[in-house]
Amino acid sequence: MVIVTTERIEGQNLQTIGMVTGSTVQTKNAFKDIGAGFRNIVGGEAASYTKMIAEAREVAISRMIEKAQAMGADAIVAVRFSSSSVMQGAAEIMVCGTAVKFV
Repeated sequence: MVIVTTERIEGQNLQTIGMVTGSTVQTKNAFKDIGAGFRNIVGGEAASYTKMIAEAREVAISRMIEKAQAMGADAIVAVRFSSSSVMQGAAEIMVCGTAVKFV
C-alpha cells in the first residue's frame, strides 16, 4: 500500500475510491503521568508521551490501511494527521486520506 501526503503519485493515473480514516485514543498510567509532570516543571522531552503518540500514530495508520484495503485501494493520497487531548493523560490521534486505485 502506497501512502503519501501529496494529492498525486508521480507517474500514476488514479481513480478516487473515497475517504478513509483511522483513529485511536491512547492513555498513560498515573505513575508515568506524574513523571511527565515533573518533566514539565524542569523542561525537556516527556519521552513516555512521545512513545505513546508514536504508538497511537501507528495504530491509526494501520486502521486506515485496513479500511482502504477493504475498499480495494492500491494507495492512499492526501494523508493528514490530527491530534487532540481527550482528558488528562489521554490523546486521540486521527489520520485521514483518500483511497485510490491505479488505472
